[in-house]
Amino acid sequence: MAEISDTGSVRTSESSLVTTLHLTYALHAVGLVIGALGASTVIGSFIFGWPSIIAVIINYVKRGDAQGTWLESHFRWQIRTFWYAMLASIVIGAMGALLAIVLVGFAIWAIGFFLLGIWAIYRIAAGWMRLNDRRAIA
Repeated sequence: MAEISDTGSVRTSESSLVTTLHLTYALHAVGLVIGALGASTVIGSFIFGWPSIIAVIINYVKRGDAQGTWLESHFRWQIRTFWYAMLASIVIGAMGALLAIVLVGFAIWAIGFFLLGIWAIYRIAAGWMRLNDRRAIA
């Protein structure tokens, strides 16, 4: 009898984690949209905007609950997307700053941040679609 209740709690827990992941993907998407429609850049809003920062905090808090399940990959995917975007932004910013003296840096900033924004949109969209299909993400 205890096994039946354990199965029910596992399903409830999984359902709760799926809802949490939908929330965090939505928060990341809001950050990207704010960047696309606002005065900020897409990637700037994604990295420094409150929606994405809140989403990453939630991911860190809840990822332990998903350990060993297919949902764990989604928490890892979102966390890595955020930190890889941060690292790439630092590299693009530094390279652009070094080469700004010869004006090439401005092109590096424009092209680099544009491509990084497209990459972040892809990562969030791809992860969210796989979550909707109830599949792990590699």
